[in-house]
Order: sequence, then structure tokens, then C-alpha cells
Amino acid sequence: MAQVEKRGGLLRKSSASKKPLKEKVVLMYDEIFMTEDPSKCSPRFWEELFLMKVNLEYLEGKLESLDGEELMKIKDNINCLFQHCIQALGEDHPIRVVNALQTLCALIRGVHQKNKSTSGFDIINMLMGFDKAELCMKNLMESLDSLLCAEGSESLKSLCLKLLLCLVTVTDNISQNTILEYVMINSIFEAILQVGQFPCYLFLFGVNHLLKFSLYSQEPGVKSLMHFWFLLQILSHPPSRREHGYDAVVLLALLVNYRKYESVNPYIVKLSIVDDEATLNGMGLVIAQALSEYNRQYKDKEEEHQSGFFSALTNMVGSMFIADAHEKISVQTNEAILLALYEAVHLNRNFITVLAQSHPEMGLVTTPVSPAPTTPATPLGTTPPSSDVISSVELPLDADVQTSNLLITFLKYSSIVMQDTKDEHRLHSGKLCLIILTCIAEDQYANAFLHDDNMNFRVNLHRMPMRHRKKAADKNLPCRPLVCAVLDLMVEFIVTHMMKEFPMDLYIRCIQVVHKLLCYQKKCRVRLHYTWRELWSALINLLKFLMSNETVLLAKHNIFTLALMIVNLFNMFITYGDTFLPTPSSYDELYYEIIRMHQSFDNLYSMVLRLSTNTGQWKEAASKVTHALVNIRAIINHFNPKIESYAAVNHISQLSEEQVLEVVRANYDTLTLKLQDGLDQYERYSEQHKEAAFFKELVRSISTNVRRNLAFHTLSQEVLLKEFSTIS
Repeated sequence: MAQVEKRGGLLRKSSASKKPLKEKVVLMYDEIFMTEDPSKCSPRFWEELFLMKVNLEYLEGKLESLDGEELMKIKDNINCLFQHCIQALGEDHPIRVVNALQTLCALIRGVHQKNKSTSGFDIINMLMGFDKAELCMKNLMESLDSLLCAEGSESLKSLCLKLLLCLVTVTDNISQNTILEYVMINSIFEAILQVGQFPCYLFLFGVNHLLKFSLYSQEPGVKSLMHFWFLLQILSHPPSRREHGYDAVVLLALLVNYRKYESVNPYIVKLSIVDDEATLNGMGLVIAQALSEYNRQYKDKEEEHQSGFFSALTNMVGSMFIADAHEKISVQTNEAILLALYEAVHLNRNFITVLAQSHPEMGLVTTPVSPAPTTPATPLGTTPPSSDVISSVELPLDADVQTSNLLITFLKYSSIVMQDTKDEHRLHSGKLCLIILTCIAEDQYANAFLHDDNMNFRVNLHRMPMRHRKKAADKNLPCRPLVCAVLDLMVEFIVTHMMKEFPMDLYIRCIQVVHKLLCYQKKCRVRLHYTWRELWSALINLLKFLMSNETVLLAKHNIFTLALMIVNLFNMFITYGDTFLPTPSSYDELYYEIIRMHQSFDNLYSMVLRLSTNTGQWKEAASKVTHALVNIRAIINHFNPKIESYAAVNHISQLSEEQVLEVVRANYDTLTLKLQDGLDQYERYSEQHKEAAFFKELVRSISTNVRRNLAFHTLSQEVLLKEFSTIS
């Protein structure tokens, strides 16, 4: 028997004398792309079509090959195919349902792709027809709801979620997605807005009963309530979370960003009031697993790199190539899951508690998991984790296993992506990490557990290799309150990003995070045992960098905004340090550092005085720094003469630190400082007015990436037949 080879929808016999044969499904596709109704000659055409295995490549390629005018000629057949796909979703035969779902995905993607290159082309009209669009979308969403909520095939549920992701991400700008507008208007969001009108249902029946009730209710919008609650049900139920949690979280994050600045987005309202512990913890587990997977991949690559030939060569010739070597360690960032974390932290105060939920360190726990199917084009870090490796029920805490939590995992992730901000994706990830930390630093409850002495962890942050310092040994790290790790991360960023392509925006956010943490410590009189000298040294070195690169930086940035923030951090320590520094000696050390580095502050004063006395664009900004330096200059001018006098009297050419501190302690009483207002005040984070452009661009990038990596063909026909083998 001649061997048959399948290629591009063709069944080609090995004999060259035979004419290539096409698959039956391809022949049926060709009939659809004719102007005639294919069911005229074959009444069972649509019934047979959905028994055929879908050829996604051929169907999408066929749509791509037609121009707008040719596509309009077969609009009726496209409409008919779309409607029959929706009808097939309601059938009992699961193979028909799977094929209908995959066909819908191919149709939506193919027609939308054509929409990009053809002006005056309407996607709604081409897929459904204007007159039937509302009914079609209503039926589609009801069918998806039924499939998602029914007990049965996990493969079908997975395809339903992927179809929803396809609907949401089919355009780069999801707010311009006309299909999504129909979805929201007709099916998903009305009930979310009306949830407050049905408290008795929630009280008497609970969420699961409400879901069943909504299946049969004809009240406007009640049916659509299932869609939101199903996403929550996925997250709260471990088996479904393992199968679908990643897709559900990404879908939720994208839907929250639909026209969020233009109208009331019901998903924002709904997400902000979720208070079910199992649901919130489930969402946290999905996010933690995805971030942990990224951290693991990075660590594996780092170890592989360090054990390789290049590492051995570097050790022989020194560390002169260490920066270039480090750049080769790259793992694709996961902005989608990071966006989900941001929305949860920003919108839902109840989610803050999830950040501190302890669980075994994911990298140290091994459980048998089945690998998720991936495509060769899928970059590392963007594939959904195959399953949760931790669960409060599935894995008990072990005294011998290092415990972790979502915040620690996030801090480790941040320490990696914030190392290299030259790459655009990493720059966006780094910025989003700092925005998340800003939201956390503003939250009273988050600060409470950040500063809790009873919640100590050993957090191994990744540090950028630098020639002048050795790599810290992870085992030597002490267990400390989590705020210490946050401060370590900020200090690490400050000392490692003083470069020509200066990330001014990230530096400002970094200093803001530190300031907000200090405001909490001052307000609650929290005396944190932290190596404050590292922070002070980093801040002074940053000031020195700004001054030495004044000309270059001023051409691009207002460096005085950052300089003022740094000076005011020192003013915060000077004015209120006695209320939150751990010991009186810590306050003495602050003065010692200011006096020791007085030349840097003198140079800063000279620079801002020069610019503030000249007429120019920086006059006002420089004047603010001049006024902010008043207490620092008072300290320097007060203690320096006394230190010089002490050295002269005792005939000492160079004083030790302890001798300088002795002079400082003896002369506090005669020091006069000015009270500066507003040092412990800050403007709270606001997304809509200042961050809208960033999030629009970020969501556009995420939409593109999710669409690129959506795989609808990973379910083989053999797997489906095996799963549905019990169906007669």
C-alpha cells in the first residue's frame, strides 16, 4: 500500500504519477469559500463538517489569501459558518464541540488579521452580520458559560478559555475590540453591576447555587453572572486551578483593562470587592507559581552559565568580562501575570493578606507534574505553569523546608528583571514591579506585616555581578522582617543603574518606595534593625553621579526633582530619625555619614546655587534643592569646625570614626536646625491620571504576546477520543 503523507491539507501519495488528494475537511472549506451556499447540494454539509478534524493552518491561510473584496463576496457563507459553530457548541457530541471551538478561533483570528490591512472593513458584519450580531454573541456566551460550568471535559473548558482569550486579544488594543464590546454589552457585565440587587441569592444559596440559578433565570444580566463567578470558581478549586488557573488569571487581568479609563468597567468593580479567601488565595497561588517558574528558569540558566566554558575562562583572566557574560543570561519576562498581580494589589485590599500567606519554597518542593504542551515558538516565561506545586491542602509545611510567600517570590522576580532595564520588556516589567511596590508601601496592613518582627524570612535576592564587589553567599543571609528585603532591593537598584541611559522614572519610583516606608515607620514608631548606612551611602553616591553627569543628564531629565527627593530623605532621617532609627548610635552614624561626605553636599549646594541665581529653565527646581539643604549644611557647618579643633588640640592628623562620633555626641546641644514641613507627607499613587499611557502600552504588548502564544491545536484527536471514550 502506498504511504500517505499529510502536508498542508493535502493527502499526497508517494507515487508521483498520482494527482495529490485533499483532505475531506479541506474540500469542505473550499466549498465555503465559494459564493454558493454549500448546504444546497449537500443538506448534511454542516453536520458533517464538525465531525471532521479541524485544519487550522489551512482555514486561516485561506482567509489570509483573500483580499477584502473577495471576502465580502462570501460574507453570507462566513456568517453561516459562524452561526453553525455556535449551534454546534450546544450539541451533545463532544468532538463536534471541540471542532466548533477550534473553528471559531480560526475564523476570528483570520478575519481580524484581514481587518488590519483593509480599510472600511467591519469585523462584526463579516463574522455575524449586523442584524444577527447581538443574538449570535448572546448565544455564544451562553454556550461558553454552559460548557465552563458543566461537570465534564477539562479539554473543552480549556478550549473555551482559549477562545475567550482569542476574543479579547485578537486586536493589539483591546479597548478597540468591537467583538469584545458586544461581549460586554450583551453577556458578561450587566449582572456584575446588579449583584448588589441579589444579596438574598448569595446568602441563601451561595455562589454555586447562584450559578445554577443563573443558568435558567431569564432576568436581564443574571445569566452573565456565571462568567465572572466561574473564573473565581476556577481559582478557588485546586483541580480546576491546576488545569485552567493561568488562563483564568490572564483573562481576568485583560478584561479589567478594557476601556478602564473611558467608562465604568464592571470587572474592576467586581474584582475590588471579592472577599472569598479560597478564591484570593487561589489567585495568589497561580501568580506565585508563574513568578516562581520564571525565577527557577533564570537560576537554572545562571548556574548553567557559571559552570560553562566561558565562566572558566572568565575566572582565569579576571572579572573584566563579567558584565558582558551576565547579559547572556536572559529569560523572557511575564508581564501578563505581573499585570494580574498589580490589578489584584491595586484594586482589592483583601488581596494584601495573600501576599503574606506562608507556603513551602516552590523551588525546594518537588512534586510529580506533567509538562504543559508548548510550541517551539513559545518563549520561556510566557507559558502557563502546568500545575500548582503548592496548596494549603496538598502540601503541609515542613520544619526543614524554607518557607516563602507571594511577596518573597515577587521580590526575587523583581530583583531579576530590574537588573537590566535596557531591554524594553524588562524596562516595562521593572516599572510595573516598582508600581506594585508603591501600592504595597502605601497600604497600612501591608506595612504591618512588612515590619512585623514575628514574620522573619531569609530572602535571597539576585544581585547584579559587579567588578568591585563579591557575590553574597545566600546561606549567610539573616532572617529579617520583609521590609528589609524591600529596602535591599531598592538599594540594589540605586547602586547598579548609574549609567548613561539613566532610568530617571525608575529612580524616582524607587526613592518614593523608600520614602513611603519611612513615613510608616515614623508614624508607627517602628524601630527597624536595618543597615541604614548602606542606604545612606547609596543615596550619596547617586547625588555624586547626578553632579558629575550634570550636563548630559540635564539635556534629558530634570535631575533636581530626584536630587530634592534624596535630600528630603536625609531630612526625614535628621528630623524624625530619633523616632524610628533602632538605637541612638544609629542617629549618631547618620551625622557621621553626612559629615564624612560633606564635600558631596557642598558640591551639590554650589551647583544648585549657581543654577538658582541664573535665569533659566532650572531656576525654580534648583531653588527648592537649595532650601532643602539648609539643615544638612547646618550640620556640616556646625560640626566640622569642632572636629578640626578636636584634631588640632589632640594633635591627630586623621580622626577615627569613634573619635568623630565622640565630638558629635558632645555637641548636639548647641546645634540649631529648622523644622521642615511635609517631610512625612506624600502624594498617593493614582493610575488614571499619571499611568494611563504606560498601562495602555503594556496591555497592548501583553495582548500581542498572549495572542502569539495561544495554541489551539495542542489537543490531538487521539487524546480527545480517549477522553470521550465513555460517551456513546
